[in-house]
Amino acid sequence: MRIFRDFGSYNAYVGLPAPLDNNIDIGYYDAPKMRLQSEPVSVDFYRISIKGNFIDKSSSNFNPNNPKPITAIFFNSPERPLGWDVEPTFNGMYLQLSKKLVEEHRYLFKNYLDYGEHAALNLTEKEEQEIRTIFDLMLKYYDNKQSHFGVLISYVHVLVSLVEAFCKRQFSTNPKQYNSILSGFQQLLKDYYNQPVNHLPTVQYFADELHLTPNYLGDIVKHLTQKSAIENIHESVIKKAKEMLEQRSDLNNKEIAYELGFEYPNYFARFFRKQVNLTPKEYRLQVANKHPNYQRL
Repeated sequence: MRIFRDFGSYNAYVGLPAPLDNNIDIGYYDAPKMRLQSEPVSVDFYRISIKGNFIDKSSSNFNPNNPKPITAIFFNSPERPLGWDVEPTFNGMYLQLSKKLVEEHRYLFKNYLDYGEHAALNLTEKEEQEIRTIFDLMLKYYDNKQSHFGVLISYVHVLVSLVEAFCKRQFSTNPKQYNSILSGFQQLLKDYYNQPVNHLPTVQYFADELHLTPNYLGDIVKHLTQKSAIENIHESVIKKAKEMLEQRSDLNNKEIAYELGFEYPNYFARFFRKQVNLTPKEYRLQVANKHPNYQRL
């Protein structure tokens, strides 16, 4: 798969103007002049695309007999493949950010920069107008960025803050789509220990199983449960640990740690104490005191 390391080579491939800077690139789409179809490629930088009247023929929702255009924001992250087959009807603008710029201003940028190519954020007419207004101001200062770089970055911050608000709105207004993702995550959590494991569950593991990026999954889980994905995972591990400490008298604490996927038993002891305020040994003693017939090792 072809990988584009810089804005210039990618823009030339797609049919966009040459960038004015190696760390930030802003511009408008001119669909008739652009490459409308491509096999999957990868970019080594971040992209936010705002597209109106957009028809993606490669989408699973595409109906050739009744193509429905959308207005949406699309995210592309480094090393995430993107391919397309689109109609030349769309308009809009794009913002491209180098990894260096994002790391230097990480406090300005949100998780959704790593949502991946699958996560389109549909916009209302009012939201689109807000985005276009901010974008016009960004482009004004981009053309004179050497003397107004601070102002440009401030407008980029405003743009990504608006996008954050729109993401939260979409999570709330399209519950069917996102509840199914949460249900899938919760089912995978329940099933995780139904087979032998050699490591602890991670957000990355569940994201891969659901074909999502970790940040995208994490934001959905946090929005719908009010707890982070890792907090949900920790609760599931503790639930299973308690169950084993109560029911598996044939296993000592060290063996239970390995069964749960802990590499080191002492880490299991610290993790359990942090979550429960008791060590595994103390928890077992507590269970034994409450249940006289409990068989101690």
